[in-house]
Amino acid sequence: MLRNSLPMVCLSLSLAVMAVGCSNAPAPPPDTRAADVQGVKDVEAAWVKDVRTKDADKWASYFTDDGSGLYPGAGRAMASKGGDMVYSQGTYTMNLTDPKTKKLMTDKGKYLTVFTKQADGSWKAVADTFNSDSPM
Repeated sequence: MLRNSLPMVCLSLSLAVMAVGCSNAPAPPPDTRAADVQGVKDVEAAWVKDVRTKDADKWASYFTDDGSGLYPGAGRAMASKGGDMVYSQGTYTMNLTDPKTKKLMTDKGKYLTVFTKQADGSWKAVADTFNSDSPM
């Protein structure tokens, strides 16, 4: 009787091993957004505190080696290693009509736009800002 059940045991064991091997899909990464936001808020608070010391090395220590600021003439685009986010920054020149005088005026400044990759592979802006160099 034992001899007749051995093939069934081997078959069952083989199927179990195959099922385990096929179901080893990676678990989705944990949602750490709340902790990430708090971590950035903590860094920003420390940075503001350190700026008050007027120590250039402390101020610069908050940037990555390839980091940049939105200073006059600066421009670049950088992508995340994960391929899900890209930011673009640079300078702009824009011609506008003054609403009071109806005269053409030129504005120059800086911009920063953050794009995220969508499920269909397209890119959409998730944050966008600009700052004029002209006094308001």
